[in-house]
Amino acid sequence: MTSKPSPFVFQDPLPELRAPHVLACLTPWVDVGGVGSSALTLLEDHLEAKPMAELVKPGMFFDFTRYRPMVSYKDGERVFEKPNTVLRWAKGAGDHDFIFMHVLEPHAHGEDYVDAILQTMLNLGVKRYFQVGAMYDMVPHTRPLLMSGTSSSPAMQAIIEERYGTRRSNYEGPTSIMSLMQRDANRLGIETMSLLARLPQYAPVEEDYSGRLKVLEALVDLYQFQLDLNDLRERAERQAIQMSTAVEANPQLRRALEQLEERYDRRRARRLREQQGGSAEIQSPAGDTSTPLPPAIERFLRELGTNN
Repeated sequence: MTSKPSPFVFQDPLPELRAPHVLACLTPWVDVGGVGSSALTLLEDHLEAKPMAELVKPGMFFDFTRYRPMVSYKDGERVFEKPNTVLRWAKGAGDHDFIFMHVLEPHAHGEDYVDAILQTMLNLGVKRYFQVGAMYDMVPHTRPLLMSGTSSSPAMQAIIEERYGTRRSNYEGPTSIMSLMQRDANRLGIETMSLLARLPQYAPVEEDYSGRLKVLEALVDLYQFQLDLNDLRERAERQAIQMSTAVEANPQLRRALEQLEERYDRRRARRLREQQGGSAEIQSPAGDTSTPLPPAIERFLRELGTNN
């Protein structure tokens, strides 16, 4: 790709990075429950990540009436902070260093924004662009969360499917301009990956601890981070209990949850049968999560998600 003046300003001097991997989250498109952004922030704190770069004029890409600037006081001084795309870096214990990238979805000049990030990754010698986050789905909170995930590496695709039970999304419809990132990164020889937790649509929360735990468990497993997740695990368990209490108080939601649990369990049984080499044909088609729920149930769950 043709090199252009970068809209990013970098710390001087730049660190010498070893085959860096980018760990990225995209807000707000695939960051429901703050799963991706909070997971990255926790890892940044753990690895003592340092500032690396940010956009010089973020207003070129972002509408400040939609992403609001923030005013705060630090040491008695009034501080004005604009929404921005920020890069931080940290040394890794293995063969890779890490670049943490908090990506805001652009409102203008989207192609230039994508090109700027791609050029930055090329200049820094990035080997992998790994996006994490979460999306809502028709799934029950009473079962282990599902994950969607893809990798441009067949070997890594096999690993994430085997370890985390990921499934490729068959979604068709509106998307983010940032979807160009993975397509164009592949063309430039940068490996791409994604892992997205699927969260219950009927129970949206500002901070989804179960989703955050699911993503972090995968990252800890893949990169062998020495990160203690016990506190987060306890928070996730308490949040699940609160959700169950709310469901029990709503008979219609309780019936909807039973439908979701039944569909989830049938799909899991079908997947196990396929892994064991048996025929999946004898399994009811309702075992596939692509099978629609009864229209009244789907409408009820969507309305709950919209109103919350």
